[in-house]
Amino acid sequence: MILDKFRLDGRVALVTGASAGLGAAIAVALAEAGAHVAAHGNSRPPDATCEEIERAGRRALAVRGDLAERKIPQELLAQTLSEFGHLDILVNNAGTIRRAPALEYSEEDWAMVIEVNLSSVFRLSQAAGRHMIESGGGKIINIASLLSFQGGVTVPAYAASKGGVAQLTKALANEWARHNVNVNAIAPGYMSTDNTAALQQDEARNRQILERIPAGRWGDPSDLAGAAVFLSSPASDYMHGHVLVVDGGWMAR
Repeated sequence: MILDKFRLDGRVALVTGASAGLGAAIAVALAEAGAHVAAHGNSRPPDATCEEIERAGRRALAVRGDLAERKIPQELLAQTLSEFGHLDILVNNAGTIRRAPALEYSEEDWAMVIEVNLSSVFRLSQAAGRHMIESGGGKIINIASLLSFQGGVTVPAYAASKGGVAQLTKALANEWARHNVNVNAIAPGYMSTDNTAALQQDEARNRQILERIPAGRWGDPSDLAGAAVFLSSPASDYMHGHVLVVDGGWMAR
């Protein structure tokens, strides 16, 4: 049955940035599809997300760490393997954003955004990729952005990092597809999360954004659930290096 190909029963996922927003929605969706989930948080513990995972009848593991620190990706993988014994799905969702005009953008903000949004994605993917190749395959899903394709305004580091995420996705897919490791990305549109609170509260900018979105609304984190389950499941076994846009039609305008 085709719907069986979307099931994740017995699989183990690690989702970064899963305390709230997109990461929490993805983590819970994977659990509802059958996966056990290690939910990562940094400044906020992912306890509420873990409770939702357990309510879905799956095992949950809360893991913590600042992905700006180089040792954390390997530690997250080690904790996940210690608890569950294997890893089938990695969702690189954690990210940060710092806003300032390019002429005033600080070296500190640039370094922080690139480290969290891009370098940690490589480090986690590399560590998970080694395990997945040795164990026969797996799924890696990176969270890209509309700014993987567009430049944005007053977010130079964020745009650069998300452009890098899209290209890293393709580069890893080129190397690992033959090992049955699927590396793909989701590029969310304008989603209603903490990261976009400033835009939502800016009356003029909020109006401009809504006028361009054919769907006529901001996305909800739950709008990514189907895409995440699909890219985590056997239904996407022949997809490699794709950046799947979920944006209410923004890129079609």
